[in-house]
Amino acid sequence: MRGRKVPSFYTNMLKDKVYNLLQDCLKERTDLFLIEFNIQDNNAIKVIIDGDNGVLVEDCIYVSRAIEHNLDRDKEDFSLEVASAGAASPLAQRRQYKKNLGRTLKVKTLDNQKFEGIITKVLEEAIVLSWKAREPKPVGKGKITVEKEAEIALEDIKEAKVKIKF
Repeated sequence: MRGRKVPSFYTNMLKDKVYNLLQDCLKERTDLFLIEFNIQDNNAIKVIIDGDNGVLVEDCIYVSRAIEHNLDRDKEDFSLEVASAGAASPLAQRRQYKKNLGRTLKVKTLDNQKFEGIITKVLEEAIVLSWKAREPKPVGKGKITVEKEAEIALEDIKEAKVKIKF
């Protein structure tokens, strides 16, 4: 059956079952949260998780076992991949912004504005970035360094990524 298309009603039943298993698993491990979950037509299950303190291999194994040990391979032919959100992956949930407080983000808004700054606050429906910029002096020649800040609504963010420093 692997590799062949599975009837959609079957995939939907499997999807509901796996989603419920995921929810039960994440209730037990409140430090972990779901970023992405899907099942393809060939029953390839893909789960991407993140955690308030990062994600270890053991966390992925924990989630994988919570799903795999509750499905009957004789009834449900499937493949399962559980992974963590990568360091270069865009942020998808408010909770990810909170865990990255104090880090530098690159943000692109829906109207194609670009910001790069340190995330200083995570509000209910927005984030606050701050950065330093060089601007012309109000009087005379030359430039001065000024502190800038922008509050960006979460719904206006097209993409936000943590800038990785080496």
